[in-house]
Amino acid sequence: MLPIHDIIASSRTKDMYLSVRKKGTVSKQKLLEESGLTVSTLTRILDELLARGLLLEVGYGESTGGRRPTLYETNPAYGYVFGLEISRTHSRLVLADLHLTLLDEYTWSMDEHATPEFLMESVHFEMLRMLERASIDISRVIGLGIGAVGPLDRREGTILNPAGFAAPGWSQVRIKERLEQLLDVPVCLDNGANTALLGEYWAGGDRRQHQLLYLHAGIGLRSAIMNEGRILYGVTDTEGAVGQMIIESSGVPSSVPGGNYGAWESYVSIRTLEMQAREAWKRGSATLLRGLAERPEDIEFTHLIEALKAGDSAVSGIFAQAAAYCGIGLANLINILHPEEVILGGALFSSADVFYQEATRTALEKTYYREQYKVRFTKGSLSDHAVAAGAAALILNLLTG
Repeated sequence: MLPIHDIIASSRTKDMYLSVRKKGTVSKQKLLEESGLTVSTLTRILDELLARGLLLEVGYGESTGGRRPTLYETNPAYGYVFGLEISRTHSRLVLADLHLTLLDEYTWSMDEHATPEFLMESVHFEMLRMLERASIDISRVIGLGIGAVGPLDRREGTILNPAGFAAPGWSQVRIKERLEQLLDVPVCLDNGANTALLGEYWAGGDRRQHQLLYLHAGIGLRSAIMNEGRILYGVTDTEGAVGQMIIESSGVPSSVPGGNYGAWESYVSIRTLEMQAREAWKRGSATLLRGLAERPEDIEFTHLIEALKAGDSAVSGIFAQAAAYCGIGLANLINILHPEEVILGGALFSSADVFYQEATRTALEKTYYREQYKVRFTKGSLSDHAVAAGAAALILNLLTG
């Protein structure tokens, strides 16, 4: 099993491969101008990457008076990568080429049967099936990236003790070691918010140098930060800690063991909205919900979205209140971190436009120096595939890391 770092050995060659990868299609002249290399050194590096199949010549650019410049791209078919998302509700496996074009996928429901061993054996089986369908030999697989719910130890490749899984066994799972044994390909692990941000970064052609903040709002709240294309890491894995930001100092108790009173996640999450909707059902104020669920405990997020679209006033109020709290928390993060762009992902943003609009409006209203500092909000473009696609991008990053 060849270490990913050793596929491209020289740091200069790695830098050149990354430069071409960032630009998509680029001329030799442009690379020469930006790299500061001599013509002979650049030619040698490009020839090496071409000879190894990592780069492709893809035609010629417009002439500026002399010969038309040769154009280069990274070779998407040099190898293939897998990305695996592991969350409390589902897991998703994707197969992609080196341009992160998705070629195949498979999704598991994380029910009471989805133990770590079951999932890892299933991942092994589905990977082999995907490769067979695509007529790809496993020797051409560069690696498997995993974006998982934390807390975790990404260096050791261990999922530590996440809460909320329906199946037993999700504690101290040495997933990197076990999957490398099963698959005989390199495996790397990171939290799902980081991989989602990485996926969105490479999916967005105009995000190459932005300072980015990513917020995922779904079952819980998760965040990640990127500067100049690099994920910023703290001392510990803290993707879910943002949900414990205190919004109301004397607010409701947290449903998370050891969580803060008045925590942001207690006001902004699918679970919170479902709980509030069940209370509204009991009071008889959410009339449309009574037609969608026979009992309050049967109410799920899909029912809320249906009632919201149908104009149920009680459900609309629940979403409006959650969006306002979401905007307050976002403003706190923006006032501290000053990102150029905030990418918003997860079911709360993707399923309800009114939630996205109200949350961003509130955040802008409470951002300091908002007239001079123009933060940009966008919805994640990868939707449900962000975590898994970004996990595949983890492997690509190791090529040049």
